[in-house]
Amino acid sequence: MKHIPLAIDHYPLGPSPAPPYNPRLENRRCPIAAENENKSYLAPKKVANARELAIEIARLAGFTHCHNVVILDVSGISNITDYFVLATGTSVRQMRTVCDQCADMGIALKNKPYHTCGYEGERWIAVDFVDVVLHVFDQESRTYYDLDGLWGDAPKVKWNQE
Repeated sequence: MKHIPLAIDHYPLGPSPAPPYNPRLENRRCPIAAENENKSYLAPKKVANARELAIEIARLAGFTHCHNVVILDVSGISNITDYFVLATGTSVRQMRTVCDQCADMGIALKNKPYHTCGYEGERWIAVDFVDVVLHVFDQESRTYYDLDGLWGDAPKVKWNQE
């Protein structure tokens, strides 16, 4: 029987090395950014606090055609995070794109996502920025889990789409 080499065979004492450098990925940008460079949702200012980050994430989600975008201030209720951004996507591909673009924006603003989950599913994707958690649902899951009602004591943050 022939031995098939595995990654663990080559790197038994730690993680595998980083993938090779790819210059095509160096200046990766949102495809819409080239058309709308002066819009605030594509070139957000440096955020000073979690509230501003939540508003920038909500603006980007609204711009990428999510509907029913809501920001809940759970700072006085939850010790896990300060803000939830809830959005309803139109398709699985759109939901993943929104989460990817919000993660890229967070990295650009020095707020790298701590964890993401739900990419393998088709109903609910969450991106955890520690102080802000983005939840993107399909319509059925948004109604079923009803985070708006579950965190109904949390005040809603007013934000402007532009």
